Amino acid sequence: MPRRPLRVTGAPEDPLRAALGTLRTELGVPEGFPPEVLAEAERAAREPRLPSYDATDIPFFTIDPPTSTDLDQAMHLSRQGTGYRVRYAIADVAAFVTPAGSLDAETHRRVMTLYFPDERVPLHPPALGEAAASLLPDGPRPAALWTVDLDADGRTLAVDVRRALVRSRAKLDYAWVQRQIEEGRAEEPVALLKTIGLLRERLETERGGISLSVPEQEIVPRDGTYELAYRAPLPADAWNAQISLLTGMAAADLMLAHGTGVLRTLPAAPDGAVGRLRRTAHALRVDWPHHVSYADLVRSLDPHQPHHAAFLLECTTLLRGAGYTVFRDGALPPITTHSAVAAPYTHCTAPLRRLADRYATELCLAAVSGHPPPDWVLAALDELPAEMTAGARRASAVERQCVNTVEAAVLASRIGETFDACVIDIDDRRPTTGTVQLTDPAVIGRIDGDRLPLGERLRVRLTEADPARATVRFTPA
Repeated sequence: MPRRPLRVTGAPEDPLRAALGTLRTELGVPEGFPPEVLAEAERAAREPRLPSYDATDIPFFTIDPPTSTDLDQAMHLSRQGTGYRVRYAIADVAAFVTPAGSLDAETHRRVMTLYFPDERVPLHPPALGEAAASLLPDGPRPAALWTVDLDADGRTLAVDVRRALVRSRAKLDYAWVQRQIEEGRAEEPVALLKTIGLLRERLETERGGISLSVPEQEIVPRDGTYELAYRAPLPADAWNAQISLLTGMAAADLMLAHGTGVLRTLPAAPDGAVGRLRRTAHALRVDWPHHVSYADLVRSLDPHQPHHAAFLLECTTLLRGAGYTVFRDGALPPITTHSAVAAPYTHCTAPLRRLADRYATELCLAAVSGHPPPDWVLAALDELPAEMTAGARRASAVERQCVNTVEAAVLASRIGETFDACVIDIDDRRPTTGTVQLTDPAVIGRIDGDRLPLGERLRVRLTEADPARATVRFTPA
């Protein structure tokens, strides 16, 4: 799962926000949408291609952060015999975007929504992504409606997906859902989120999958400086993520059976990456016995503990080898699984924020209907992995530079101070340059010094912390 974005509060003239504005300029992040794209989006918002199947009688609800308006998914959960029925409506972006139009071309340039600590740069214009295509509870919306039947243990029995007109009845947030379930006041469609979520988590453990309970970092201006805090996700976050994973796995299975598709794949992490993560655990005083597997360690961590929270954020480095794999006409690729999911998987549940999801949805709709995929899907399929890789590279650069900028801001007033740290990496070409992880605050930075003790703790002195240059540097104390 993706790393949760950093968040920062404060006035626009705040030095950190000014540095983030400079960063957007340096990375070539678009400031707005061209006029012709906005005009096309507004026309599409007024005249979407509506489906014939009406499912507006199903009382769907969404679960998102309170301020979110780009709502990709709505759900309804119910009992079905001795098992369960999951209805999962996904925003139907193809109902608004015309292939080869200006809007379509713009989404291929942007590829995905970019998240900065102070704002986001969306994939689609607000008229669509935050209004007409978003599954807000203010009227019917076109959607790809998934229906997944599960047995009493949460295993998939049957899958269907079709275009449908849906209506969300309520915009819920994680904290409210968590309270309602904990207090026993949740209506059955909401209460079943815990029941089904726990069953799916148990199956995930059984197959060897890993879901990272990644905390959200928040930067708080205070007394002329900044503090780094973490918001641990609630159990409801994880249960909700299991519904999305269930759908992504079902979609992958459909495409594999049909012979044409696009998968999200991830090979097993190389030993070097795991070794580096072990050194990070040592630096953060996270106990990782050698007989304990990575998956078992992750499940044992408590994101409410700051050291565990910082380590969970670093665990996302093992996901960086993920990519998109296209296959056609029954010629399956060598790798069809995602090692963290421990099963075939695809991205299909966030089309308002990721380009590939629109194509995966169309391929699944074709697989279920027995019809060939649309020509516009097949024409774009071969180029899609390269586009998504480029988009992911830019998103990673945004994330990396944002983290560096924020960490520099946190330490800017503490130049000359010493900290407890651990050397977690050394540059093979320059053995006097390495990377250290501070114990408190949980910051990573560059260190320059002779005979750096890889994997060992040492005291370091902060020599540079410049938010404008996104740099943090240390020397041995």
